[in-house]
Amino acid sequence: MAHRLDPLDLYDVRSLLTEEERMVQDTVGRFVDEKVLPIIGDCFDQGRFPAELVPEIASLGLLGATIPEEYGCAGMNGVSYGLICQELERGDSGLRSFASVQSSLCMYPIYAYGSEEQKREWLPRMAAGEVIGCFGLTEPHGGSDPANMKTVARKDGGDWVINGAKMWITNGNLAHIAIVWAQTDDGIQGFIVPTDTKGFAAQEVHKKMSLRASVTSGLFFDDVRVPDSARLPNVKGLKGPLGCLTQARYGITWGPIGAAQACLKEVLDYTAGRILFGRPLAANQAVQLKLADMARRITSAQLLSLQLGRLKDAGRFQPTQVSLAKWNNVRMALDIARECRDILGGAGITTEHSAIRHALNLESVITYEGTETVHQLVVGRELTGINAF
Repeated sequence: MAHRLDPLDLYDVRSLLTEEERMVQDTVGRFVDEKVLPIIGDCFDQGRFPAELVPEIASLGLLGATIPEEYGCAGMNGVSYGLICQELERGDSGLRSFASVQSSLCMYPIYAYGSEEQKREWLPRMAAGEVIGCFGLTEPHGGSDPANMKTVARKDGGDWVINGAKMWITNGNLAHIAIVWAQTDDGIQGFIVPTDTKGFAAQEVHKKMSLRASVTSGLFFDDVRVPDSARLPNVKGLKGPLGCLTQARYGITWGPIGAAQACLKEVLDYTAGRILFGRPLAANQAVQLKLADMARRITSAQLLSLQLGRLKDAGRFQPTQVSLAKWNNVRMALDIARECRDILGGAGITTEHSAIRHALNLESVITYEGTETVHQLVVGRELTGINAF
């Protein structure tokens, strides 16, 4: 008889990974199994970010993982970073959000757009988890149109004075620095703003039903004064923040695969052991059709992200390709998490099981860093050459 396939990897995508990539996945997977899964349901329940895990996340080299070693980072390839996101989100979207923001939205712009002094000052400490960052782009009046930015930075002698507000900022109340994007007389520019600067305030968002194991904040700037050395010198215009978001979205195409795998594994175990009408739930045709559909969709998502990662590592990936994968893979995971919640019956509504937690988290993931509709329109624009925003 043929060897039985891995239910979470029907196409043996793992065999397409290098030895180093597999080692990264196994290391992060072990960390998630041993340290994250035992506590994360309670963290979600209590609305608490597990900050005690940050030192180990840092020691595993997961922060700024793709940045070169000369800045204290791990120098991994893009596929390895994707696998880190996949395994962290198998734990919880909030944990992957923390690592995404630190790596792709805070360390990446310092690496890509910062001065040599800025890189040496911040990146090693951020990789070590000693300095946490947050990314200030989205504003209270709406996130899908970042060009309509109200936060302003005006030049005052050798300094910049920033006024405005940002909203839905992951890590806001944890952060030691904020990467803040503001309108200047010379277009949109980025600034590294220490959060203890006079006039800076962060206010945590409560009453969340999603990403409860993550810190979400509003940021407020009231005549916040920073020196010109805090400005990211090597980028101007929207391409700065959008370049960061492309990096982060790439990781987000991988993350939900982990969430979906967690839900499918839980339901496979549950349906094998639950006896209804004299036989296991897994023997029911309707259940098998649902499980098969989940496996089909997870497999498609795995192949999309892997090819995207290979294109990224070859220096050939395009934002439209990231949009297609973000749209497909988050939708896939959200649908699977909801379906798994249903198969679990009444048991599925508590955090004793992971499906409801993943389903609620993915309601944020499908919205942030480009809503599903925006990504659909990005693909539409690529196909037609017409901007329909």
